[in-house]
Amino acid sequence: MKIAWKEMKKSKAKFLILGSIIFLVSFLTFIISGLANGLSQDNAALIKDLPQGQFYLDKSANEKYNLSKLDEDVQKQILIDNPDATAFSIQMGFVNDAEDKQHSIAFVASTESDLFPVVEKGEIVLDSSLQDEGLEVGDVLTNNQFSGEFVVKGFVDQQKYSHAPVAFINTTNYQEIYRVMEMQTIFIPGKDTPTLSALDSFSNKEFLNTIPSYSAEQLSLNMIVWFLVVISGMLFAIFFYMMNVQKIGLYGILKAIGMKTLSLFKMIWYQMMVITIISLALSIALSQGFNFIAPEGMPFHLTMDTVLLLSGVFLVVGFVGATISGFQIKKIEPLQAIQQGEM
Repeated sequence: MKIAWKEMKKSKAKFLILGSIIFLVSFLTFIISGLANGLSQDNAALIKDLPQGQFYLDKSANEKYNLSKLDEDVQKQILIDNPDATAFSIQMGFVNDAEDKQHSIAFVASTESDLFPVVEKGEIVLDSSLQDEGLEVGDVLTNNQFSGEFVVKGFVDQQKYSHAPVAFINTTNYQEIYRVMEMQTIFIPGKDTPTLSALDSFSNKEFLNTIPSYSAEQLSLNMIVWFLVVISGMLFAIFFYMMNVQKIGLYGILKAIGMKTLSLFKMIWYQMMVITIISLALSIALSQGFNFIAPEGMPFHLTMDTVLLLSGVFLVVGFVGATISGFQIKKIEPLQAIQQGEM
């Protein structure tokens, strides 16, 4: 380890350049990951915040949530057999305030359940983000497809669907607005959920993919994240390969005096660990600070669990990249390497 440390002190510029590149790549990765998680919350917080369970859709919907219509008799029987279950529907829409200003929302109607707010006829419960648009408890809202008026009963935090704030309304009002009697899905919480042959079932994660645009949006961002991780591994491999080529003579001398190949690998791993840990520490500090300085309205959500996962991946990728570059060390013959280094 002393040799590795002395080399790093002697060649500060080389290792500083590599560390700077790893810092920039990891920082960009954390930022994009935070944006991906933020967009995920903004797109489907309503679903993601539900406990573990199973979602059930009509088979004829072809695994598309917005095409599902549950048979009323089937729904009624399932709710009787599963007291914790709830049937609900989601549709995009809008409401107008007293000044006739339009607010885009996602209407949600559900059967009585502890999972969603209980809303009476003519009442509406909104996502708290609409408070920033000037709405308050007691405000009267209207909708062109609804004959009555909605009175704002209260607000709930972090309830979004398809990047729109959620509005919980009574099922009767929902049926009048959209001219439908059937609900779209049934959710049964818990691990031991029943198998219903008449319906398609989905886990929480699987159900997210039935939401239009969700999977495409997340796939694009996650591909960028993992592409950056792969780039970092390639950087390590290329950097240490070039370093090893320049040090063939030195490795030959070290082997000639009895240093084992494993010890040479340990030297490379030590240098990789020092560079990566310092770069990641700076990236983590800045990315966590970005949570506080991100522009208002930017869907940025970076948890420590995500940071630790990506940091672990960077360390593993760095280890693999450094190890691959060191395979040439095993082939070095001391005398040949010394002679090559003298040329």
